[in-house]
Amino acid sequence: MAYDETTYRRNTGDEQAESNPAAYRTGLAATDFRNRRRDLDADDSGTRITEPIAESPARDDGRDRLGVHIGWEIVLLLAVAAIAYLLYRLDPAALRRPALDTLLISGATIGLLTLGAGLTLRAGVPNLAIGPIALAGALHYAENGDKGLVESMIPAVAIAAAGGLVVALLVLILHVPGWVASLGAAMGVIVYDQLRTAPVAVQGTYDPADQAFYLFGGFALLAVIGGALGTVTSIRRMVGRRRPMGDPAVRRGGAAAVPVIASLVLSSVFAVGAGTLMAAQSSTPIVPGTGLEWTGIALGTALLAGTSAYGRRGGIFGTLLAVAGVALFLDYADRRNFDIALFAIAASLVGAGLLVTRLVETYGRPLPAPGVGDDWVPAANGGTWSPDLPETWSPTSTPAQGRTSEQWDSGPWGSGR
Repeated sequence: MAYDETTYRRNTGDEQAESNPAAYRTGLAATDFRNRRRDLDADDSGTRITEPIAESPARDDGRDRLGVHIGWEIVLLLAVAAIAYLLYRLDPAALRRPALDTLLISGATIGLLTLGAGLTLRAGVPNLAIGPIALAGALHYAENGDKGLVESMIPAVAIAAAGGLVVALLVLILHVPGWVASLGAAMGVIVYDQLRTAPVAVQGTYDPADQAFYLFGGFALLAVIGGALGTVTSIRRMVGRRRPMGDPAVRRGGAAAVPVIASLVLSSVFAVGAGTLMAAQSSTPIVPGTGLEWTGIALGTALLAGTSAYGRRGGIFGTLLAVAGVALFLDYADRRNFDIALFAIAASLVGAGLLVTRLVETYGRPLPAPGVGDDWVPAANGGTWSPDLPETWSPTSTPAQGRTSEQWDSGPWGSGR
């Protein structure tokens, strides 16, 4: 029995059909096993991956264009100047001491919360618990402020740092989104906040008015330095390793642990500091609540500053200008008796911040390198390839009897057999 006998030939089911061996075959009897597998599995693209492949960390395709951030920060600067002018027209004493000290402390309070929100956004693990933590810090200082500033703050800072570390470990070990883990932590802190059934009078005697310029100046320095460092590609890439690329459930590796832990711990500590300032400058008792309105104000201000909701892009002076604008507006609204709920202000800030995110994501992308992404253009005399022989080619010998199709692979050992 020879291999050329009919028994060893595959029957395509249509003996009279014209054979085209060089073309892609789609029948179950095709000679190419990859094509047969593709027929059996319509979703199979021809490549099977049996082992999970760890994705590379969030990568950057070049330096971001800062023009859109500079332009937006000029808009913020004009808005801050306009609100300051309206406040001065309403009450010139609002921009003089001692009212200016109160305004600066309010700015430092909002600034610390915004720094925490912006830092966790850049790290890809937004901390939704900063508002409840700030309220918990205010309540703790109100109850224990008579022990002194340092002695009352140490337990609160330690608990907040430990809580941030626990949330970070949950995010890293279980590899879950940071906002979900921090939302669970926020619910737990709210339980602590609402254990009080009545407003808590402030027991401490610390007055931050004497350090108002230093407090706001410290925040401004941190905001500008942090924004400048965020423009460095290597630092931005290191901080944002936790940001999802492709499949968000794929682990990012051990290098992502440091920025996640640092951002969540620092944001929680910043929130305690903001809550302490909030209580220290308050002339009324601290009212228990959820504190989520401060989370909304912090995240909204960070987004309004030009920090992308995706965490990749951000400006340099945006955080400082956005915080100054929000602090001036809150003071102006209070003096005008607008009686706007903090939740409404937070919702407006988040909505405006999402528009800014789309702005910076659209116009902040790096310029593509020349030739990258261009479609392939065939040669000028090109055309589609055909398995048929060129018309100008003539065989030197007569084809075997029965083989009339002149194609490259139709020889005696071609796949047409």
